[in-house]
Amino acid sequence: MNKSFLFLIAVLFVAGCSNDSQINGDVVADADPVVNVEKLEIYHFHGTHQCYSCITVGDYAEETVNTYFADELKSGKIVFGHINGELPENKDLVVKYGAAGSSLWLGVYASDGNFSAEQNTNVWYKIGNKEEYMTYLKKIIEQKLAG
Repeated sequence: MNKSFLFLIAVLFVAGCSNDSQINGDVVADADPVVNVEKLEIYHFHGTHQCYSCITVGDYAEETVNTYFADELKSGKIVFGHINGELPENKDLVVKYGAAGSSLWLGVYASDGNFSAEQNTNVWYKIGNKEEYMTYLKKIIEQKLAG
């Protein structure tokens, strides 16, 4: 299969993953630069029923965090979770991040008390190559941790 075909399939899966899913550019809330990072939350939001692409985005993200950031996970500097956005107990987190449909979000807590959340849509274009996905996400996480 050629890359253009795989790209088209990935886009179609993203569009069909949830009734309310959207394909947007990266969405940034409170985009001021963060100097001192206290904590980074990485959440894979999803619905109860997930397609292959939705599952892959979350699985690759979890593997990236476990592989490259085990110490930060253990210390609590990084928090990772798969969050079913359809469950009532997750409503506050869904609202806080503005998550709609299957998505990967990074939330940064600064030492000054500020919080910023960013949806990363680029990961969807990398699910056809696990190594490329993990290298890309590792770089993004390192940038976030650096402030």
